[in-house]
Amino acid sequence: MTNFEQSRYARQLGGILLDRDEPSMPLGSSRPATFFPAGSEIYAQGEKCANLYQVEFGAVRIYRLLSDGRRQISAFHLTGEVFGFEADKRHHFFAEAICGTGIRVLSPSASHAVAELLPIALQSLVRAQEQLLVLGRQNAVERVAAFFLEMSERQGGLRQVELPMSRLDIADYLGLTIETVSRVFSRLKSKGVIGLPSLRCVEIVKLQMLQDLAA
Repeated sequence: MTNFEQSRYARQLGGILLDRDEPSMPLGSSRPATFFPAGSEIYAQGEKCANLYQVEFGAVRIYRLLSDGRRQISAFHLTGEVFGFEADKRHHFFAEAICGTGIRVLSPSASHAVAELLPIALQSLVRAQEQLLVLGRQNAVERVAAFFLEMSERQGGLRQVELPMSRLDIADYLGLTIETVSRVFSRLKSKGVIGLPSLRCVEIVKLQMLQDLAA
């Protein structure tokens, strides 16, 4: 992203947060966390965008329904991550709890909006750009390997990576079928690249090989 684009995005972000009907709160302050059961909607596409959201525990998927009824997941958000950034006053995607999830609603102060939120917003933008690179790969093994590395990095570089999302979620995130995702999991396990201690956990056994596959 160029300096001009960063500046333009900052002005947009500041403008969104300045134009709100409710009183503002510092980013460090928030309302008590709200619990969302698995599969429940946090906000819907087309709703007014007035706040940001932080994952207290659990995980969130951001998705859009395509014209043919298929679902395209654009992002996952894990514990501690902030989401809900938009370029205008409406949400362009649905946000949904993957599992039992605690969400804090954040209302940043208008006077500090850009300084507080620009680094977080740019990090989200970088992740979106990286996902485009993953989707541009033709090889399903490369996509899944890159996904494992991304989840590991976001969990502090752990070799044993928690996957709160389902295989179907992963497929909709990577632009693959659930059958393809399951086959790649099995293939990587049979080659000793990963272990599967449980349905929602992947152990990275051969990190260098996984990195080579994702390169």
